[in-house]
Amino acid sequence: MKRVYSDLHLCPNVRNGEQIKQMMQKASELGYTLVAVSLPQNFSEQKIQEMRDICKITNMDFVSRVDLKPRRGYDLTRSLRQLRRRFEIVAVMCESKHVARQAAKDRRTDLLNFPSYNRWRRFFDKAEAELASNTLASLEVDVTPLLILENRERIKFLSVLRKEVAIAEDFHVPIIISSGASNELYMRGPREVAALASLFDLDKLSAKKAVSENPMAIVVRNRQKLNSKFVAPGIRVIRRGKGC
Repeated sequence: MKRVYSDLHLCPNVRNGEQIKQMMQKASELGYTLVAVSLPQNFSEQKIQEMRDICKITNMDFVSRVDLKPRRGYDLTRSLRQLRRRFEIVAVMCESKHVARQAAKDRRTDLLNFPSYNRWRRFFDKAEAELASNTLASLEVDVTPLLILENRERIKFLSVLRKEVAIAEDFHVPIIISSGASNELYMRGPREVAALASLFDLDKLSAKKAVSENPMAIVVRNRQKLNSKFVAPGIRVIRRGKGC
């Protein structure tokens, strides 16, 4: 069966329609079938549909995504309550340990993303992984920093990624590899992205899953939940009778 490759973290300027079209076209040329774009919290359904239409032209599936950047755990809980049913993917940009812990233990969180390059500002440790292993959260690794950083900074960053990936595997936390690209120059094909994963000790099979099976599993699960016929995990409305 043909693999469906996904990039769940494209970051174009959502006000720049031309850039969005260029990045979508580039993603299609690189071999992706499914892409997600980081959208503002107040992004309208009409604009989301416009992005879906752009993707259809290039034979790709569009996934709506929101990146939450809460300052406190309370802010995260409130945002999850308000936005969980508006977006197909909810990622939390973990910029403090308290937010990271809260995100990892909340089943409404899809992706844990640690945007800082500084190892002291990244909080994916064993405690974080243990919390995430009991929910549905995955660890997302963006590869764009590997293209931007140089010399010692890149070496330090790779060292951090090796530790985080090893911890995630020990606790069976799914790993998602995304681009995090803000323009098409930072975009790479799925096989190239999987190859980059070898730099932080992810084996070939796991790397391929991280750009195909793992992200697709999140999208399928969430689309089922957002379907009007969804009641609870394993329970769906088939039809409604007079007594319902």
